[in-house]
Amino acid sequence: MITVQNTINAAVNKVWKFWTAPEHIVKWSFGSPDWYTPHAENDLKAGGKFKYTMAAKDGTATFDFEGVYIRVETFVLIEYKLSDNRTGSVHFKESDEKVILTEVFQPETENPENMQQQWCQAVIDCFKEYVENN
Repeated sequence: MITVQNTINAAVNKVWKFWTAPEHIVKWSFGSPDWYTPHAENDLKAGGKFKYTMAAKDGTATFDFEGVYIRVETFVLIEYKLSDNRTGSVHFKESDEKVILTEVFQPETENPENMQQQWCQAVIDCFKEYVENN
């Protein structure tokens, strides 16, 4: 399993909303400045589907991050199963107007685990910056 984490300086209701609302997801869900998320769909409930399209700004690559929610506990936990059957979870732990956001997921087999961890940590870092600046 791969774990990424960051502490967000905001209340849990704001962190939750910015993590789950498509109009916010498209503004933070990328791992480097040369990538972006042109489209996001999110049906946040057990059995609901999500799909984020991530693309290189130069048009050389694109992929969909998609799956189904297994369990959703508002302001606490999101568990999911990706389209390739890997699983993951996002944990929201509120403490003193801050939220410790932790994502744990099974790595895929095409890319080295350290590369996957760095990419996902960069996404979490982009999320932190977006939340704290908006």
